[in-house]
This record gives sequence, structure tokens and C-alpha cells, in this order.
Amino acid sequence: MKLIGIAGHSGSGKTTLIEKPIALLNGQGLRVSVLKHAHHDVDVDRPGKDSYRHRQAGAAEVLLAAGARWALLHELCGEREPTLAECASRFSRCGLILVEGFEQEAIPRIEVHRPLLGRPLLWPDDAHVAAVASDAPPVAELPARIAWLDLDDVPAIARFIVDPWGFWQSAGEEGASDALC
Repeated sequence: MKLIGIAGHSGSGKTTLIEKPIALLNGQGLRVSVLKHAHHDVDVDRPGKDSYRHRQAGAAEVLLAAGARWALLHELCGEREPTLAECASRFSRCGLILVEGFEQEAIPRIEVHRPLLGRPLLWPDDAHVAAVASDAPPVAELPARIAWLDLDDVPAIARFIVDPWGFWQSAGEEGASDALC
């Protein structure tokens, strides 16, 4: 399984950049997962629901299972926050994990940049940025090691995500990645 990060300032379109290529990548036979780090407390459970009450009562984990999906809610109970590697190891078998957050981790990243937001580019201070996806033309000082991608060219972004690892192939070809759900 390969990891590639998506980085950018708030409101730049990171979530959109993550969701748009997934259908194309799935269509090529690549099973894609997403890992998002939150900088604040997050709770997908709802007060009053049985699972919420079980957690409030002290259950270390609650697994919700239904016909279409399951979710495991794990309470850290004072333990340290898991690392990127620890989180990634929890995924079912897949070919690619798109990662939002974990900016301090040494994984290749695509930076999402919209000059109209008035925020600086991240790549000058982040050696792991491999490409910039933007709605503006490339900047003159861009190093040759960094690709500049049109933010609206989803097929080009999808190709960039997978080509370095040789996944861009039709489903069912030799070496095609894990089956889709």
C-alpha cells in the first residue's frame, strides 16, 4: 500500500482534491482509502445512541456493524495519539491511501494552492511536496523536482498520484491492485 499526502491551507480545496480522483482510480482497478487527521476532537457518534452510551459508560471500543458498513470507535483513554504508520496499518488491504494531515510525516505530498486565498505556497518549506495542484499558472521559481498540475484536470492529478508507483493499468491486468468494494 502506498501513501500520498494532500496538503494546503484551510479552504484551499484539499477535500475536493481527494474526492475527485477516487472514482477514476477505482475505475482503473485501484482500491483507494482515505486517512484524515483532525486537529480537534472528533466524534462520529451521537449523544443518546446506544453506542454513545456504551462509550460513555467506559467501553474501550465499540464496533457498529450493519449491512453496508462497520465502524470501530476506539477510545484512547489517555494513550498517545497514533502515528501515521499505526493508523495506516489499521486499514483493510488497499493499493493507495490518500492522507490529509500528518504534515510532519515524510511522505510525498500534493499541495493544493489557490493564490486568491492570499496564502503562501507550502513547498518552499516542505521538502516532501512532489506536486502543486493550482487554479493558477506555475510560478517561475518552481524547482524541477515539483510538478505543477491544473487543479481542474482530474485525470492528470490521478495519473500523477499513481504513475510513480506503476498502478495506472486496467483492472484485471497482471499486478492490478486489490478488488474494489
